[in-house]
Amino acid sequence: MSAPVAVVVHGGAGASQDDVDGCQVAARAALDVLQAGGESLDAVVRAVMVLEDDDRFNAGTGSVVAPDGATIEMDASVMDTRGRLGAVACVRDVRNPVLLAREVANTPHRLLAGEGAQRFAEVSMLESSLPVTGEQAKRRAVKLAQALKAPSPAETAKRAALLRQWNYPDQPVPAAAEGCDTVGAVARDAEGHFAVAASTGGVSPALLGRVGDTPLIGAGFYAGPEGAVAATGTGEDIIPLLLSHTVYQWIADGVPLQQALERGVALLPADSDVGIIAVSRTEARHHSNRAMPTSNGD
Repeated sequence: MSAPVAVVVHGGAGASQDDVDGCQVAARAALDVLQAGGESLDAVVRAVMVLEDDDRFNAGTGSVVAPDGATIEMDASVMDTRGRLGAVACVRDVRNPVLLAREVANTPHRLLAGEGAQRFAEVSMLESSLPVTGEQAKRRAVKLAQALKAPSPAETAKRAALLRQWNYPDQPVPAAAEGCDTVGAVARDAEGHFAVAASTGGVSPALLGRVGDTPLIGAGFYAGPEGAVAATGTGEDIIPLLLSHTVYQWIADGVPLQQALERGVALLPADSDVGIIAVSRTEARHHSNRAMPTSNGD
């Protein structure tokens, strides 16, 4: 007997609700895979690809530019209950990092980073172009103008600290703080298997080589026999909590899904952006402490 399929897609905690249509398109694409009898992993990868190709979201073509004004470092991950797990970190020139994470799941390894991940993308013959569209450039120009006009005291202090620890080969350029969110999807297929996929374009300002929660199992993502969970928000706060696995364990222990998500969000300080999406054997839900565009395909 087949199980009812389910999917939840998010566009990042703190992202604009004006972009919810992008999540709806991604969720619909995932549901099309599931309703055609496809696996949950294929569904979540497809959903995340849609969001990576939509430059309104901080992933793939919408990734943020580092404070040197040139570098883009992206992370992505996939996991399912059929034993497949793959992640990449600090990838610079891959259009769809989630596809690269999916390819890593076919290797003996779990996580590839930096130059090795980049070379693996070339071996895997993945598309390497990373276009920055006109609309994306316009939004960044507006952010830059606002930041130069009236930077907040907190942003000024953060940038001063960053300059003391500067590890880029080139000098910094003035830029607005942006990023820190991810895109992600969780799904349950007709055979009752779960999967999760996530992708992020990073955060700026940040040191070269910064890795957030997105490619770290148990922190930004987790899938097990009782469900799948994806977290989004401030990675530095999510990582020490192993937030996705913590929420998953509550689900496995029988805590109602909505309650588990609310408890997970409450673990982080109020000034930290955080959102969680999850599917269990019977439910599919989301919760966040900031605006977070989401969709289940309806």
